[in-house]
Amino acid sequence: MSAIPTPSEQQAEAPEHEEVILCGASEPEIIGRIVRCGTGRPVVFLHGLVGLNEHWGPVLEHVRHRYRCTTLELPLLELKGQDCSIQGVVDLTMQFLSEHIREPVILVGNSFGGHVALLTALRHPMVVKGLVLTGSSGLFERTFVKGAPVRPSREWLVEKIGELFYDRSLMSESDVDRAYEALSHKHCVRAMVRLSRSARRNHLGDQIGNIESPTLLVWGRDDVVTPPSAAQGFLDLMPNAELFWIDRCGHAPMIEAPTEFGRAMLDFADRLDQLEQQ
Repeated sequence: MSAIPTPSEQQAEAPEHEEVILCGASEPEIIGRIVRCGTGRPVVFLHGLVGLNEHWGPVLEHVRHRYRCTTLELPLLELKGQDCSIQGVVDLTMQFLSEHIREPVILVGNSFGGHVALLTALRHPMVVKGLVLTGSSGLFERTFVKGAPVRPSREWLVEKIGELFYDRSLMSESDVDRAYEALSHKHCVRAMVRLSRSARRNHLGDQIGNIESPTLLVWGRDDVVTPPSAAQGFLDLMPNAELFWIDRCGHAPMIEAPTEFGRAMLDFADRLDQLEQQ
């Protein structure tokens, strides 16, 4: 089992923050934010509907000595037209990979981001050398927007975001404030509903058996959005998948259990090394 490095063993270089401009099907300029750090295997991290680059930060600190990490943050709640669908996000992600990474990668995705990673692996298998999925949609998910009021109150958002965690004390007040600000705008609410519905319609049960890339499933045993049965479904259907459970953890293991998440990714890197040496 790979050891988690001490701070003195980690790279001292600060992560690089950049903006990238992507061309959407409906919008000529869509600005994404990226963070780069580390050395080793190239890996790209994809967030969920209300995710941020910073949510991956603690995991990056544990794995950056083995992985060349890039987090990609797209303005999902600002997307319009054809871009505002899971296929639109897959197209934007693939554009980013083609223009800014330019080599096969491991895709790490949480929730909606996991679904994007799965579709990318299905449609562009030569680009994806491996997958790490956590709380991924694609088989079953309890939608965040079901029963949502037209203009969600802050109290409603506290309850809904709180459901993502086993330990609600780890829920960030700034995340609640950001979601409340975004969802006070009708176009953001419409975008969230459209993206969520497009993901639910895109059930992958009859397709993911075709994904041959090595896949690591990192799942919270107390995830109520994509419950343990969803993780087991992925494990049963994907030929080269393995499952790493995290106890007392909900839908966002990278926030609730970054050390365990990092250890699982380091062990996954060891197994990929062994496969390549065979």
